Amino acid sequence: MSILITGGAGYIGSHTSVELLKAGYDIVIADNFSNSKPEVLNRIEELTGKKFKFYEIDILDRDSLNKVFLENSIEAVIHFAGLKSVGESVAMPISYYYNNITGSLILAEVMAKHDVKKIVFSSSATVYGMNNVSPLTEDLPLSTTNPYGSTKLMIEQIFQDIYVSDKDWSIALLRYFNPIGAHESGRIGEDPKGTPNNIMPYITQVAVGKRDKLSIFGDDYDTHDGTGVRDYIHVVDLAKGHLKAVEKIMGTKGIDAYNLGTGIGYSVLDLVKNFEEATGVKVPYVITKNRPGDIATCFSDPTKALKELGWKTEKTLKDMCKDSWRWQSNNKAGY
Repeated sequence: MSILITGGAGYIGSHTSVELLKAGYDIVIADNFSNSKPEVLNRIEELTGKKFKFYEIDILDRDSLNKVFLENSIEAVIHFAGLKSVGESVAMPISYYYNNITGSLILAEVMAKHDVKKIVFSSSATVYGMNNVSPLTEDLPLSTTNPYGSTKLMIEQIFQDIYVSDKDWSIALLRYFNPIGAHESGRIGEDPKGTPNNIMPYITQVAVGKRDKLSIFGDDYDTHDGTGVRDYIHVVDLAKGHLKAVEKIMGTKGIDAYNLGTGIGYSVLDLVKNFEEATGVKVPYVITKNRPGDIATCFSDPTKALKELGWKTEKTLKDMCKDSWRWQSNNKAGY
């Protein structure tokens, strides 16, 4: 029996694939390389010493997805595949709604056809919107401020409705906070195409000389230093959260949401300072105007994940910085 990982060659997918293989699971990866590189697959095998099946497909292609289920004994799915840039989603809402929602509907339909009713869904803290006060708990009212976040919230609702219609499903909705870091080997990490949308790859690209300086959006927020506060989580801790979620869905039926975060908020300037201290590399930055839709403070309450999944983070902000730098300095041009 295998776990199907859609988007398994991506940043979080690749780290999760490594953790699953290390834990003794058989995996099948499906990815269309829209935001990942084929070399990732070689590195996953190198790090684990294990082989796995791979399909270069788009989950919008129902026939190809069906073939994956016909050719493999799939027991559960971890669903990462989707477009993921907030800014791009504002510029290209049709693409985001079509790709993320239709892809998830086709996946759910093919799963049901093959009587595979266990799924871990890659959701996001964006579903908490702008009006909740941190620390954020899973029972807060949900809302969104951009099409990317709206697709995550809609897919959560789709899975809620699927469970209401068929109580044999077992579903974990994982709401990520801000994943950074890389595998401690420096062999896999975050390799965005074009200009990074996330802060850590931007910091590391400045540090490695690929970009001139970091732009920090706003320094007049109601925080200890005026810059936005976020909950940064090491990608390996996040990957281990998926492992715990798989264990949960294998043994139960139902649907639950879980925050995956550290429960600690750090500002952008805290992150820059910790990176400089951890690596000895200076990161020049400029303060620019606030981005519309950004909130001052956003961090998790991860109590539920500890209580119900037995999961908590282990790595520090310094670890995240060191591992991000090791990845970038060893792979200056990415994969």
